Amino acid sequence: ALLQLQPSARAAPLTTRGPAACYGTSITSAKIQVNGVHLHYQQTGEGSHAVLLLPGMLGSSQTDFGPQLKSMNKQLFTVVAWDPRGYGKSIPPSRDFPPDFFERDAKDAVDLMQALKFKKFSLLGWSDGGITALIAAAKYPNLIHKLVVWGANASVTQEDVRIYNGIRDVSKWSEKVKKPLEELYGHKYLAETCEAWVDGISRFAENSDGNICQQLLPDIKCPTFIIHGQKDPLVPQAHAEYIHKHIKGSRLLLMPEGKHNLHLRFAKDFNREVENFL
Repeated sequence: ALLQLQPSARAAPLTTRGPAACYGTSITSAKIQVNGVHLHYQQTGEGSHAVLLLPGMLGSSQTDFGPQLKSMNKQLFTVVAWDPRGYGKSIPPSRDFPPDFFERDAKDAVDLMQALKFKKFSLLGWSDGGITALIAAAKYPNLIHKLVVWGANASVTQEDVRIYNGIRDVSKWSEKVKKPLEELYGHKYLAETCEAWVDGISRFAENSDGNICQQLLPDIKCPTFIIHGQKDPLVPQAHAEYIHKHIKGSRLLLMPEGKHNLHLRFAKDFNREVENFL
């Protein structure tokens, strides 16, 4: 596998410093060839429990998981956050949304972790990354240790399509959400990819029951933790309840003040809950 270390990675090897060892390991940034593309990832920590963070729509390790890369327990966990193909620094290729884009991401994610020599690992998936994680856990049960998803859905309703169309035009997004993504992609790529995503995900509404991966949920055998923000404007709570109901033995945590980005807004609480579960 081709491994291209960014300069920051060479300058900052994985080390622990003094008594603050639990938060002292630096973050390595690198690329590795997987399934014909060069996938970018960030890695930190030296624990025996490997964890992969899967970002949301248009997301990347850098924009979506700062508080997790910085503050998750680095003695217990080795934390990897990836940029799916066409997102973040995993460009080229440009991002596209064929009917099987979630399955493609799931295979890329699992193959990335295997290329990095992790035999078994847990998945933490946000939003689209949560859908990808559900599919990966169902399809590769022998590789997945535990699963955490939040802001995820297993189907697309007409109400969801209406919500998606409400965010189609990135010029109407709040500056806080838009700015880091514009810095990452430039306005044109961000705007065009967001429109393509809305079209791509809305197509699932044409399936029977708006199905994305409903039929796979009973195949998920690993311990599963579903978190949902009760003020999430993008994903109605019924989605979290459906996933909970169809994954045997899963646990559901509702956060009354949580919105879609609850892992950023309430990072300390989120990290504690997730670490305890893992």
